[in-house]
Amino acid sequence: MIALLQRVSRSSVAIGGETVAHIGRGLNILLGIKKGDTDADIDKLVGKIVHLRIFADGAGKMNRSILDIGGEALVVSQFTLAGSVRKGRRPSFDDAMPPEEAKRLYECFCKAFEAHLPVKTGVFGAMMEVTIHNDGPVTFILDSKEL
Repeated sequence: MIALLQRVSRSSVAIGGETVAHIGRGLNILLGIKKGDTDADIDKLVGKIVHLRIFADGAGKMNRSILDIGGEALVVSQFTLAGSVRKGRRPSFDDAMPPEEAKRLYECFCKAFEAHLPVKTGVFGAMMEVTIHNDGPVTFILDSKEL
């Protein structure tokens, strides 16, 4: 499972020009689910993300977590994170989990995250326009298999 985290001042998701979710200060999380991912991957990622100290303290150092600042999270499914561009010129999505299974894990991820702080979501499988106001910019890629 891959999570691309962006520290944001605000972020939103629109479908067909209509905003379906928005947050203020916090994290925009683009979540890619791969074949073989399980609930254990969710536990690893959520535990790491909620305690990751990537928000500035009073001295401007990254010493505070999203929990410390009372931030929000916007979680958007993004199967392209499971894509590979190793061969050829067109991405392969052979490693992406099939949508039916991925949706369940996406929803479980959001629910597990919501146990810690407010979570907004995109719409699984929809074509979305994601607006990200990256604060920093600060961006991290977390792979549950490397945690």
